[in-house]
Amino acid sequence: MYAPMSESRFIQAVNEQIAYELAASNQYVAIAVHFDSETLQQLAAHFYRQALEERNHAMMLVQYLLDSGEKVRIPAVVEPQNEFSDAVAPVALALQQERTVTDQIVRLAALAREENDLVGAQFMDWFLKEQREEVASMSDLLAIVTRAAESNLLLAEDYLSRTAIGDGGVDPSAPGAAGGVL
Repeated sequence: MYAPMSESRFIQAVNEQIAYELAASNQYVAIAVHFDSETLQQLAAHFYRQALEERNHAMMLVQYLLDSGEKVRIPAVVEPQNEFSDAVAPVALALQQERTVTDQIVRLAALAREENDLVGAQFMDWFLKEQREEVASMSDLLAIVTRAAESNLLLAEDYLSRTAIGDGGVDPSAPGAAGGVL
């Protein structure tokens, strides 16, 4: 039988990361709602998808803890930012958020290695790859929205209707998510 590692700082940090992922999901919902209220459906749809993706990441962490026989703590999350000065601000916030989450994932991966938790380290490898994609795609979207905002924001809508930014589809190497991926 697998013995839980409840004293592990890595396990504690994984539980903390669940809060960060759920907060990221809520922030993306707030951004999507902002774009929806501005009748920018492509940008709204993009961020609604991002919200689901972040929720799925949280549930992957939950499933990892369940599979490891560890206690799962579903935390409260901070209220997201709901007001934005222009169309660029929410995308800039999203990029900042992805960079922050990347730093958090890097620390988690390093902690697993420091504790010689090779299973945990291997689990975190997928998240490291995912975060590289997230930062790159959000950087691209910020560049597009910034350029479009200078003349006509509908150009960003048109671009998103033709090009999937950051939507690589279902990754067969992704960890399982508690309750299934939405």
